[in-house]
Amino acid sequence: MSRYNTPHRMSRAMMLYKIGITVATIALIVYFLPRERKYTYQFETGKPWRYGQLIATFDFPIYKNEATVKNEQDSALKQFHPYYKRENNVAQDKTKELEIHWGAEIKAGKTSPNARYQSYIRQTLRQLYRQGIISSEDLKKLEEDNIKKIRLVENNIATIVDINELLTVKQAYERLVTGDSTEYSPSILRGYNLHEFLTPNIIYDKQKSEAAINELLAAIPWSSGMVVTGTKIIDRGEIVDERTYNILESLCKETDKRSETTTQKRLTLGGQILFTTILIACFIFYLDLFRLDYYNRRRTILLLMGLLVFYPVITSLMVSHNLLNVYIIPFAMAPMIVRVFMDSRTAFMLHIVMILICSMTLRYPYEFILVQFIAGLTAVYSLRELSERSQLLKAALLVTLASMLLYFAYELMHTDDLTKLDTNMYIYLTIGGILLLFTYPLLFMLEKTFGFTSNVTLVELSNINTPLLRRMSEVAPGTFQHSLQVANLATEAARTVGARSQLVRTGALYHDIGKIENPAFFTENQSGVNPHQSLTEQESAQIIIGHVTDGLKLAEKYALPGVIKDFIATHHGVGMVKYFYISYLNNHPDEEIDKQQFTYPGPNPSTLEEAILMMADAVEAASRSLPEYTEEAIAELIEKIIDGQTADGVFRQCPITFKDIESIKGVFKEKLKTVYHTRISYPEIKKK
Repeated sequence: MSRYNTPHRMSRAMMLYKIGITVATIALIVYFLPRERKYTYQFETGKPWRYGQLIATFDFPIYKNEATVKNEQDSALKQFHPYYKRENNVAQDKTKELEIHWGAEIKAGKTSPNARYQSYIRQTLRQLYRQGIISSEDLKKLEEDNIKKIRLVENNIATIVDINELLTVKQAYERLVTGDSTEYSPSILRGYNLHEFLTPNIIYDKQKSEAAINELLAAIPWSSGMVVTGTKIIDRGEIVDERTYNILESLCKETDKRSETTTQKRLTLGGQILFTTILIACFIFYLDLFRLDYYNRRRTILLLMGLLVFYPVITSLMVSHNLLNVYIIPFAMAPMIVRVFMDSRTAFMLHIVMILICSMTLRYPYEFILVQFIAGLTAVYSLRELSERSQLLKAALLVTLASMLLYFAYELMHTDDLTKLDTNMYIYLTIGGILLLFTYPLLFMLEKTFGFTSNVTLVELSNINTPLLRRMSEVAPGTFQHSLQVANLATEAARTVGARSQLVRTGALYHDIGKIENPAFFTENQSGVNPHQSLTEQESAQIIIGHVTDGLKLAEKYALPGVIKDFIATHHGVGMVKYFYISYLNNHPDEEIDKQQFTYPGPNPSTLEEAILMMADAVEAASRSLPEYTEEAIAELIEKIIDGQTADGVFRQCPITFKDIESIKGVFKEKLKTVYHTRISYPEIKKK
């Protein structure tokens, strides 16, 4: 199906595609945007206030800085005593276990302590548990935290106890065995496995301890005063001192708190949806008005909307997670990509919409917009024609220098001391400039993914040593020379009317590659023998027409880009093979003729570049048949051919104007006069 004969069903499908991708773009951007309102002032201690007079619009406390609060909390926590509780049932349970153990020993006929030792052990165990046994881990943690005393709760009464008065299990065992070594033998006591009946009965009370800590910290005031509504906080040019800095930070915190309410978040979400929708709509209106060819291509729309989503999402994620400074993101890469594949206006328009959306996520959006505005403008200007890798390096350098220069100028307007300049920002901008160099490999991936063709690829294809062009120069040398001449004509015409000259040149070199299959049937390759003499007019016409379809097959075989295939398909449009058509008409005046047999498959050109190639091809081919190459004959030929094409309506689907056509005619006339200029005869020396 021809790309120009799209049914209404496809139009509806395209419309649904546009609506769907637009809604998805807005939804994705808004989903990742932070909902908290951002405090939009930037300030530093010791630097002048950059903005106008700031008046408090609501009452808010003056919060202490984090260092002050931390010091007060540390001081308060030094007086804190953690809570522990005495488990009285532990002593009772272990004593019972001991009695049961001795009874079992007696029944089994084993040796057990006598009455005197049993009495000593019972009494000592009760004393040890009364003093308190704590686990080694708890004691170690208390010592590490430099805590000397604890609150010991027993029967709902808390008493302060020095940790040195408590025993670990090991200490309690040693006390039990060696407590009265003169009366009771330690070696005998160790033989009774008494360590099995010793366990901690002083247990950490986490709930009460944490509640006490929270109560203690809550008692520390976070503010050192209040600012009431209507109070002047600071005025333009005033130096931000320590107190004013705390007030401004307090205003920032209070503003963030007020944005956390459900109602506020809903309002913020509504504003973000509306703001994003307006900006995306402006970009779509631009495409619809000025670049409808882009707007009607699915892959082009997908790339443009993908870029509009990618950068705001990355910016939002970095801001939300407090990652590195957003200035390291190479925002200028987006207009570079669009400039290489499309045009400058679209690249700059996309960049403006993109940075305006990204600015919503930032706390200080104004300087960001200024820096990225100049960065995008520099990127578009410096990369007008990408044909070498060195151009990308130059563009990245210019973007970085322009961004630094603008930020330096911005800082000069808001500082009174050059030593206070923010050097970190220049490091971030340098990193962003380095990341711009990754545009080159990214262009290659985007070409393969979205089917675009960059100038770098076109330059590579224009090399006459490529396999296909080298084959054409060997098999069809006349066609090869014709293609070179058409390329020169079309390139100069494209430069004159502002078309993509490299695209036209590459398309011209490949437009007749189909003639490789039957080179002898085309006059520029013939040397006295014309094989058409043995064929009918219909057969000859089909062979001539076949060079278009053969060319498309070769283009497919050699994986030529789609834009080059378009030149092959459109360089004759839906025109006719007039020589054989008229010959058949003259030889069969009474027969009804099927014009389709003498008509190229087309379609007609749809771009300015394709139109230029069609004109250049027809003019160059016809100029070879001129009987004489006078200025008048060349001009008359060009006027006749191009006016005939215009009258036939082959340029109706092209964005070409009458002014462009006249300019192209003028270029062709000058070029052909130069090509066919007759050299003067050199005189010979007369013999005496």
